[in-house]
Amino acid sequence: LSDLVKVKSVVKLNSPEIGKITEAAVRALELTAAALQTEVVQAQVVPRMDGTLQGEAFFVDTSESHEGRASLVHNTPYARRLYYHPEYHFHREVWSDSRGNRDGNPNAKGHWFEDWQPGGEKEEFAADAFAEFLRMEAGL
Repeated sequence: LSDLVKVKSVVKLNSPEIGKITEAAVRALELTAAALQTEVVQAQVVPRMDGTLQGEAFFVDTSESHEGRASLVHNTPYARRLYYHPEYHFHREVWSDSRGNRDGNPNAKGHWFEDWQPGGEKEEFAADAFAEFLRMEAGL
């Protein structure tokens, strides 16, 4: 017992710096969500007829980013039906109907986010993008 050494330490938290890093993480999350949205659109995997599902009805919701959550939202009544029914025949090329020409995406499919989810071929995209944006935003 005589060989025991007593150690005393003091930890001081730098709250302003912690706040800066926290805000940098929030901005990095928002930038990551926007980058993922762009990635999905550029991959041309969203079913497309007139562009609504991947255009004005597809947006990033950052209303909960301070709680660590950002969402990609398809704000159409049919998005859920299309997403969960990969057996549908999605138009993958330009086609026309009685109203004129329509457009398709060459990689259109149901479950169009699966490539970026665990097990998908692009599963590291969000983590890598977040790490890079955090370094940039925090000045690391």
